Amino acid sequence: MVLEFTDDGIWCPAGGFHIDPWRPVDRALVTHGHADHAYPGHRRYLATDAALPVMRHRLGDITAEGIAFGETREIGGVRVSFHPAGHVPGSAQIRVEHKGEVWVVSGDYKTAPDALSEPWEPVRCHAFITECTFGLPVFDWAPETELRAQIDDWWRANRDAGRFSLIGAYSLGKAQRVMTMVDPSIGPILTHGAVENTNEVLRAQGVELPATIRVTAETDLKAHAGALVIAPPGALAQPWARRFGRASQGIASGWMALRGVRRRRSADRGFVVSDHADWKGLNAAVKETGASRIFATHGYTSTFRDWLESQGYEARIVQTEFGDELLETEEAEA
Repeated sequence: MVLEFTDDGIWCPAGGFHIDPWRPVDRALVTHGHADHAYPGHRRYLATDAALPVMRHRLGDITAEGIAFGETREIGGVRVSFHPAGHVPGSAQIRVEHKGEVWVVSGDYKTAPDALSEPWEPVRCHAFITECTFGLPVFDWAPETELRAQIDDWWRANRDAGRFSLIGAYSLGKAQRVMTMVDPSIGPILTHGAVENTNEVLRAQGVELPATIRVTAETDLKAHAGALVIAPPGALAQPWARRFGRASQGIASGWMALRGVRRRRSADRGFVVSDHADWKGLNAAVKETGASRIFATHGYTSTFRDWLESQGYEARIVQTEFGDELLETEEAEA
């Protein structure tokens, strides 16, 4: 096999490297900067030029090399290249070719385009290692225009009622996607420190984002009445959120498609906004790769594996330590 599944992560024996390893290794090829894929402690990192700034922000002083989308590198006689995954800025699928056999590791991906991330592109291969975070037919994402209208209407109604609109969205990717979706003429956009720190990194590398205001202890909230406030989901349950007083809380997550999840998260509104592929997206991605062997990781792996087998694929479940968008940890600084 071109790639093997070990206790450290996905391993390429011919190339001597791992992909998204969760334990310290010598050489790590990393799909993107989320904490469950970009772990600290590796001796050398390789990631896309667009992913590296956030990785350095999150991991500190690492020995890392950048690579352009579509550029091919030879590592120990193995050809590798990184291709857009559509998940967050800089996120990639990693193509690995050895002796004419091609494997692709998806990382996290989303097939529907948005205004933030590089659009996902299919990569032809013999074997495809795919996430299936939302691998059930119930997960069927609405068009971006519908999501925008839902959030704008909620924000506008709260503003008119004299309330802040607090929305929980992860500081890398989801937060920026929300702020690029909404209508900034409704009011100011305030951000939690973790979100604004990431905004600064992305803006410095040329990502266009609307104007935002970092919330600090000195922020005069009365001057920003009716604002949209974007923070990591965990911050909504912390004392940080109480300063906004009369406020409505929302969560932006694909898990909001399931009954009961919003209630357990104590949110007033749930917006089905995901940076992962839905059921249709997963199936489309598998088909467009042309792969006959599929390895399903993190998510509804059993359901998706069984479905793929019924469609004639050779499918397996692979246990990894990758997470999902409801469980991902977020820094909580103000």
